[in-house]
Amino acid sequence: MSDSGKFVSVEVDSNDIAIVRLDRPKANALSKELLRQLGEIADQLLASPPHAMVIHGGERIFAAGADISEFGGIKEAIETAGVFHEVLNKVASIPRVTIAAINGFALGGGCELAMACDFRVAASDSRLGQPEVLLGLIPGGGGTQRLPRLVGAAKAKDLIFSGRAVSAQEALEIGLVDKVFEPDKVFTEAYNWALSFAKGAVLAQGLSKKAIDIGLAGTLQHGLDVERLVFSEVFGTKDAQIGVSSFLTNGPGKAVFVGE
Repeated sequence: MSDSGKFVSVEVDSNDIAIVRLDRPKANALSKELLRQLGEIADQLLASPPHAMVIHGGERIFAAGADISEFGGIKEAIETAGVFHEVLNKVASIPRVTIAAINGFALGGGCELAMACDFRVAASDSRLGQPEVLLGLIPGGGGTQRLPRLVGAAKAKDLIFSGRAVSAQEALEIGLVDKVFEPDKVFTEAYNWALSFAKGAVLAQGLSKKAIDIGLAGTLQHGLDVERLVFSEVFGTKDAQIGVSSFLTNGPGKAVFVGE
């Protein structure tokens, strides 16, 4: 439990879905210790990937941001940004579908954590944003890079320059979140969405994710080169053999994959 210093937990259930929970009262502030624990869990999931992952901060709040009490001078700022980048890059690198289930606020580092996932499911009353400018700061956990990749440069500048938090509806309209539900349905809907992926060709999903993410970081030609390599790599999987054989025998959409 959080009162014993355990702020992040993970359970891999019978559907091979990893459920990662944040639990650091009162607002799931992302302290260095919480990030350290999250990094350890990300390492576990990188070493032994589940079929999908959902990360949830509870029914009241996803994460309010970095722990401001740990802020100091330039040296501490460099260290804090480094920890955020290292841990969130690990989360982003998990080679399976990852979904952030957002209740309440996802602000600052909390929004950056959500953006490190592939998809975001938000409660209708949730609020998301990068409010660092209101402290005279800028996002330091990836917000200046991940936000424009999701919503475009102009909208990202609007949110970062103003520091305003957007409603779930606006977040949906600009592409910051992917689905919106009533608060009591958020986790269930996020889980069911993860389950729909977990039943599919998870290795192909992971390799597609790799090609997309690497491609977005470089030129179109570099991305095409990566796609060609990953395309050949996927043909070495058992799932590809199963999928092609099933298509030839039974038509599309009937393969039962094994994740190998």
